[in-house]
Amino acid sequence: MTAALHTSTLTSLLLLARGKVRDNYAVGDDRILMVASDRLSAFDVIMGEPIPGKGALLTKMALFWFDKLGPNGLAICPIHLTGEAPESVVTPAEVPQVVGRSMLVKRLKPLPVEAVVRGYLAGSGWKEYQQSQSVCGVKLPAGLKNASKLPMLIYTPAAKAAAGDHDENITFEQTVAVIGLDLATRMRDISIRLYQAAAEMALKKGIIIADTKFEFGLDADGTLTLMDEVLTPDSSRFWPAESYQEGINPPSYDKQFVRDWLEQVQVDGKPWNKTPPAPRVPNEVIAKTAAKYQEAMARLMA
Repeated sequence: MTAALHTSTLTSLLLLARGKVRDNYAVGDDRILMVASDRLSAFDVIMGEPIPGKGALLTKMALFWFDKLGPNGLAICPIHLTGEAPESVVTPAEVPQVVGRSMLVKRLKPLPVEAVVRGYLAGSGWKEYQQSQSVCGVKLPAGLKNASKLPMLIYTPAAKAAAGDHDENITFEQTVAVIGLDLATRMRDISIRLYQAAAEMALKKGIIIADTKFEFGLDADGTLTLMDEVLTPDSSRFWPAESYQEGINPPSYDKQFVRDWLEQVQVDGKPWNKTPPAPRVPNEVIAKTAAKYQEAMARLMA
């Protein structure tokens, strides 16, 4: 396996921003080179230890879903890919940092809201349900358990946070106040269609997509466009269908494994407070997380 890339260092292009995982570089004024590093974030905090091969895996999986759901597949909505080779816009010396882990995409105006679709009760949604019988303001029937399949899909948008801060769950009405009724409605409806189509495909491969988040932007013509990553273990909760059981946390293909470790780790004799600096992730947790990601991709693409 090639060495892990925690942070890209391209000098031939202007660095626009470093996200939790991706480093974005300007290519002219109309395109962006998105380089998926091997960084791992959990609870919106970037870990110091990368996961070898993670960036390439996320890119391959995102491209798989863009192909299935975008214009070449179900054509549910426009996507941000240009179709050009990412290696074509960097110097030969920089190609190793780019190849296999990058996407050359249209430069969009990102919407400040993440579109979250939930098909199952899990994670923070389960915690909230136990307290209020609702998730992000959406009332749910009594009697649901951890990992229960929801009686209907629910859409729970989140306001994007600055780097290092936690995204904030907001209501659909708050989304309308931020981006307007038309955009908010289209983003919700497209996200639900994307989730439904992907969940059906994944289930045929033995994977339950419990929930996922999508990001959208507007192009120069104002066209709503699916962007960033899509349906990867970083943005979704994947469960193996054969071991799914209502009432317990299913074994997960995503970064839930490292989240669970972080929930019980002690820092200076106390539970970690989920703010930087992150505790050092041991090698066995890194290896197990990498194996989970690899297994998810192998099953989906089989």
